[in-house]
Parts: sequence; C-alpha cells; structure tokens
Amino acid sequence: MVLLIALALLLGIFIAFLLFNPKLHKSGQKGKTGSSSNTDKTPKSYSKTEVTLHNTRTDCWIIIKNKVYDVTSYVEEHPGGDAILAHAGDDSTEGFFGPQHATRVFDMIEDFYIGDLEQ
Repeated sequence: MVLLIALALLLGIFIAFLLFNPKLHKSGQKGKTGSSSNTDKTPKSYSKTEVTLHNTRTDCWIIIKNKVYDVTSYVEEHPGGDAILAHAGDDSTEGFFGPQHATRVFDMIEDFYIGDLEQ
C-alpha cells in the first residue's frame, strides 16, 4: 500500500513537471525543426525551393502573404482535417483567408512563423 502511494506521488510530481516546465510547452517549440530554428530576433529568409521541401504531414511548411510558417505540430489538430496539407510546401494564402476560418486563426498563425519568403 505504501509502495502504491509512493508511485502515485512520483507520478503526480512528474506530471506537474511536464505541465509547468515552459520549455516543454508547444508554443515554446514554435518554428523549431532542426536547421530552421529561429532563436535570434531577426527573421530568417527561405527560398521557395526550400519551402517546397517541407510538404508532408510530418514536415509541413506553408506560405501566407510571403511569410513562412512551420505548421507541422498543428497538422493533426487542424479542424479542417487534411485540407491544411493541400498546399503543404506551397502558398496557402488563398485558402487561409477563406470563409471557413474564424478570426482567431489570424492570431494563432503567428505562433508558427519562422521567417520570410525570399523575394
């Protein structure tokens, strides 16, 4: 019985650590995909060719109004299902501003911003 209580206590501490450690939160990982890390405050520039390489469910970048977003972590949560993949690695501006999106999506997208499209 004491062992069971000790295990429950350890599990509780572990869960609390996961919940309250800011480095583990999803928003703390925005735009972090290996070489695309944007830790400095200067926006990085990406070529259209580079963005095109990120076109799968497990590596999904999109372009909206010449800004590049890594939405990989959002693909499975997207309320429109696989519609987000229709323009993976490509320009999604038209679809993003479609009537299906609520206004909150305009604030949400900034969490995924990783840089600008090279002109």
